[in-house]
Amino acid sequence: MVATAGLDVPPRLLMGPGPITVDPRVLRAMSAQLVGQFDPFMTATMNETMALYREVFRTANEQTLLVDGTSRAGIEAALVSLLEPGDRVLVPVFGRFGALLREIAERCGAAVHTVEVPWGEVVPPEVVEEAVLRVRPKLVAVVHGDTSTTMCQPLADIGEICRRHGVLLYCDATASLGGNPFEADAWGVDVATAGLQKCLGGPPGSAPITLSPRAGELIEARTHVEAGIRDDGDTDRGTRIASNYLDLAQVMAYWGPRRLNHHTEASSMLYAARECARLLVEEGLDAAVARHELHGRAMLAGVRGLGLAVFGDPAHRMSNVVAVHVPDGVAADAVRAALLEDFGIEIGTSFGPLHGRVWRIGTMGYNARRDAVLTTLAALEQVLRGCGAAVPAGGGVGAAREVYAG
Repeated sequence: MVATAGLDVPPRLLMGPGPITVDPRVLRAMSAQLVGQFDPFMTATMNETMALYREVFRTANEQTLLVDGTSRAGIEAALVSLLEPGDRVLVPVFGRFGALLREIAERCGAAVHTVEVPWGEVVPPEVVEEAVLRVRPKLVAVVHGDTSTTMCQPLADIGEICRRHGVLLYCDATASLGGNPFEADAWGVDVATAGLQKCLGGPPGSAPITLSPRAGELIEARTHVEAGIRDDGDTDRGTRIASNYLDLAQVMAYWGPRRLNHHTEASSMLYAARECARLLVEEGLDAAVARHELHGRAMLAGVRGLGLAVFGDPAHRMSNVVAVHVPDGVAADAVRAALLEDFGIEIGTSFGPLHGRVWRIGTMGYNARRDAVLTTLAALEQVLRGCGAAVPAGGGVGAAREVYAG
């Protein structure tokens, strides 16, 4: 049946691991009218966006731009542009998204080696260094914050290891950027990618990326401009990048002074990405990290106040999402369904070995605020009671309010 009515989206409070409720200011920016792809306003907006994301990533990298597509497009663009068939890659795996990096690198034809720890832990730096010495990889590819487990991998030591041994470091910062400390230059991260739909407070569909000069030069050494837009001076260099759309050599030329007509920029997503970064810079990166830490700490206290056990190593938990064990005798999906139906609140389950065993509750982006935390905890208490779980009356809200009281 063909839909005849206009779109009527139900009200939701998205308190899962992402996407989150989009900041209304970002939605307003997205509604702005389009201009031509090489209109002076358009190119100025692209330049402004590059400058803003240098501040967000804490980097001086000239090659800081957007890949059109969700965060996974950024991941694939980075790996397909950095890796050639046969290159050795080391992937520390501590959750679903480390396994994803391994798969994408394998699809690039790389020889992929992993070091793995049980879900709920992070990979010790000495384990990474031992593997670097054994494998001698071209690239270490690691997730910063893996929402499948809510763990946050420390990166400073890994960056130092990679620099000392002449290895490139790629980081997927999709779930962590903007809500947890992230220092691309200080930590020695050569390439980092992210998405808007978590701590940045925007919709999925644009992937910020930053590349160090070393990584940029490696990619430019593989430049193959497509036939229909080549100039007389364009010559092919190196091994051609396997994807056209995700070819960062051409994407960097599109965002740079040449303005190579590689693709049509997703204008509305550019507006959204610019506004996400502008709001974050306006707030201040340190202030935004502190805000996420405060509301994440309140949510953590609140779920514990309801008698729920927290999954994973608390010393390495992301501030913006917490995983809690589903109580014995409680149907995990029934609780999520009741929260959505009765209160319009969404929380997440997890994947693989944790599916149905934990709930993942996020406090990120626009939803890293007091009313969202307290409302979610109050609703969760009522739903748990309705499912027969014995929970302390007011325990969640009370514990969270103690955190806010300081």
